[in-house]
Amino acid sequence: MSTEQHLLKTIQVSIKAGDAILDVYHSNFSVEHKADSSPITLADKRSHEIITTELRQFQIPILSEEGTEIPYEERKTWNKLWIVDPLDGTKEFVKRNGEFTVNIALVIDGKPCLGVVFIPVKEILYYAVQDMGAYRLENGRIIELLRKESGEGEEPGFLNNIINHSTKLPASRAATYPFTITGSRSHTSPELEKFVEEKRREYGNVEFVSAGSSLKFCLVAEGKADMYPRFGPTMEWDTAAGQAIVENAGTAVLDFHTRLPLAYNKENLQNPWFIVKKPE
Repeated sequence: MSTEQHLLKTIQVSIKAGDAILDVYHSNFSVEHKADSSPITLADKRSHEIITTELRQFQIPILSEEGTEIPYEERKTWNKLWIVDPLDGTKEFVKRNGEFTVNIALVIDGKPCLGVVFIPVKEILYYAVQDMGAYRLENGRIIELLRKESGEGEEPGFLNNIINHSTKLPASRAATYPFTITGSRSHTSPELEKFVEEKRREYGNVEFVSAGSSLKFCLVAEGKADMYPRFGPTMEWDTAAGQAIVENAGTAVLDFHTRLPLAYNKENLQNPWFIVKKPE
């Protein structure tokens, strides 16, 4: 299948998964806890089932937060794979603040080459493909069309319609905006506070914007934030789709210490500390 077909299907799957998440979000759902004490809900499970079922047609392996028991001896042979977070921001979901997303990325040779981040509550879609750019779609009519199954052969025209109704990233930003750092709403740290204070000494007026899930990547991709530092544990499925979007919007996602781009499908699926910012 072509890159365009991969992208269109991924967009449609993210919206379908988002709708299933909202069905649970608007009910009296219960919260379980995994071995690491992180929360999980029926929404996580339903989204995971929809995404994995739909993406299997591509015959590309899938690595997901809800399916991580695949040994590295098997994974290391995968030069191409999907990396999926069916519900990024479960803590925000439980708090019912709307700041959660569906994240789907296609990774080739350790690099996220396609990414989709869908915000179900706001019906806002971010998507990107290498060499095509990154986009933001906020158009109810197009989102509604995407909920319907596309017929064979109409994909190229449909994708062009989506792109024509989207905003290419980064969007324009007023020169009077202060230097803006975005960070986690649920995972603050002394290191982050110290970093922000250092930037205040460097830039003077610095605004800090808290956000949940992959929204922080999207804020930087849009140009609404200048930087997103993360000094705490994250996993590959937390960052792959967001990295695809910010990189295709002209921003880098770098290991905080080595300043190399984050790589994927590693033996250890935990990311190092990283920073999202414009290249030097």
